[in-house]
Amino acid sequence: MNPLCSRCNRVVYPTEKVNCLDKYWHKGCFSCEVCKMTLNMKNYKGFEKRPYCNAHYPKTSFTSVADTPENLRLKQQSKMQSQVLYKEEFEKNKGKGFSVVADTPELQRIKKTQDQISNIKYHEEFEKSRMGGEGTPQYPQTPQQNTTPAYQPKAASQNYHYEPKPVHQAAAAPPHSSGKRYRAVYDYTAADEDEVSFLDGDVIMDVQQIDEGWMYGRVERTGQQGMLPANYVEVI
Repeated sequence: MNPLCSRCNRVVYPTEKVNCLDKYWHKGCFSCEVCKMTLNMKNYKGFEKRPYCNAHYPKTSFTSVADTPENLRLKQQSKMQSQVLYKEEFEKNKGKGFSVVADTPELQRIKKTQDQISNIKYHEEFEKSRMGGEGTPQYPQTPQQNTTPAYQPKAASQNYHYEPKPVHQAAAAPPHSSGKRYRAVYDYTAADEDEVSFLDGDVIMDVQQIDEGWMYGRVERTGQQGMLPANYVEVI
């Protein structure tokens, strides 16, 4: 059975049939919807299953949306959601990432300085605890030694021979130190909080070598302790 023409609704015979846009047309009925110009398979353009010429082909255009209160609310809501998602991602990733820092000579120097400062702090705490532990047993000894001659003034002369010996021993005990002793050959003024100042000729006690250029010790004259340059002192 022969189909009907989409334009004139008449029977289309095979000799004049045009099959296009999912429809059947007579050759004369296959024309532009606007200007009615006869078209063929080479110059037609289809839109919504209707033929058009090149001049009258419908052109799509964007529609502008007015900034209504509802649209503004939706825009603000979407913006807030994007900010919330960004903050969530930031909180999740916070603390996980790290940046690779090149091991430059400057960073090596800073790291070495920090290690030296930590060692100095450790030695300071150690010296304080050591001196505090030594001071406690010495104080109760001195009054005992001083009380013996007060209570025995009329004793035999032998007591006077025995008493000076422990007194000299107790007085000679504090100067001993575990570290090396150095003598300052120049004056030096501390340039930082962890350094110590001294004068030419001062004796530096409990000296510990930190590196080739710096030492740590205690000035016998002032009792202060800290870092000092190694080229400002000499071994006694």
